[in-house]
Amino acid sequence: MDRIRITGGNELHGIIPISGAKNAALPLMIASLLTDDTLTLENVPHLADVEQLIRILGNHGADISVNGRRERQGESYARTIHFTCRNIVDTTAPYELVSKMRASFWVIGPLLAREGKARVSLPGGCAIGTRPVDLFIEGLAALGANIEIDSGYINATAPTGGLIGARYVFPKVSVGATHVMMMAATLANGTTTIGNAAREPEVVDLANCLNAMGAKITGAGTSTITIEGVTSLSGARHRVLPDRIETGTYAMAVAMTGGDVILEGTDASLLDTALEAIRRAGAEITPTETGIRVYRNGGGIKPVDVVTDPFPGFPTDLQAQFMGLMTRSSGVSHITETIFENRFMHVQELARLGARITLSGQTAKIEGVPRLKGAPVMATDLRASVSLVIAGLVAEGDTMVSRVYHLDRGFERLEEKLTRCGAIVERVTD
Repeated sequence: MDRIRITGGNELHGIIPISGAKNAALPLMIASLLTDDTLTLENVPHLADVEQLIRILGNHGADISVNGRRERQGESYARTIHFTCRNIVDTTAPYELVSKMRASFWVIGPLLAREGKARVSLPGGCAIGTRPVDLFIEGLAALGANIEIDSGYINATAPTGGLIGARYVFPKVSVGATHVMMMAATLANGTTTIGNAAREPEVVDLANCLNAMGAKITGAGTSTITIEGVTSLSGARHRVLPDRIETGTYAMAVAMTGGDVILEGTDASLLDTALEAIRRAGAEITPTETGIRVYRNGGGIKPVDVVTDPFPGFPTDLQAQFMGLMTRSSGVSHITETIFENRFMHVQELARLGARITLSGQTAKIEGVPRLKGAPVMATDLRASVSLVIAGLVAEGDTMVSRVYHLDRGFERLEEKLTRCGAIVERVTD
């Protein structure tokens, strides 16, 4: 099993290319099930989650071809993938596939809309809370779907003639449920209005792609999305937006170590709230022609309090990384997690490096320490694992991170990108 060894103490200097967003690529790939034409996606990251979803879509009948090519932008692979699903050969998404990645559950929307039925296993994914699927079920039921749960599967059927447009207001914001209901509604009869919709950039990216395919969606990026159903969708070509979580993660790594790095191919407007928190911590962040520049030279890390919130608030997917940064601040900071009820499992691993963190409910109190010391640590989920990397970049000696398959789910070529900027990071295969 692979591990990652980090030898701390080096500043970061250079260019880090930002990959396409995993959280945008996955729903965009799933949208290919809505049409019998070819959907071509550019800037798709090479990640374990993407590869798993390719297998799942192939199970449903999608023909998939991948073109990888080197680009000047840091010489990182930016893939173009073509998805053609002329016929849905299987409307069942089995447990052995869906259990490995929660987002694969989202195929229920396109399958139900296009084929009128779907049998999808209840999902798996990171252990960061129960994350029930009730919002998905309620949203699809509002479109007229009949839904039953049997032996760990959701069996969904559309009424005769297809799904029916409706107005539905989510009781709480859910990015995944917004994705699913929006995809399902594109082929519904009539108009659908989604209230309290997620406003994340990835939702806007999906809406833009669906519109390019012939959908009629307005309001994406606001709390109210309107979808006028159409009889069919065509193919399209769409470029996946930059990964704002990867952007924020590397910005925090530079803030932690000091140095001067260009994050290339990204867009600061995708994560204004997070970048402002990093600025308050002592880093300087400025836009460039190709992305953003992050640098911290001389000054220390200042304590900053943050509360996670749906977009445009501070992203829950950057909470663990920011906690890693705050372990070296010059005072006391607080992080309150409002999205997931079990997303502090990285606390005990950061403590192994010398961090001082106490928990009270959903709030973590971080007392900054003058130094961290390398130690063996274990990744517990995707974002927690990279918080350990951030801490390891400044820890004295070696930090060995195990279970890095979590990292491979969401960070493309992480050790290579950091090493090019002066970090000492290497993958060790036992």
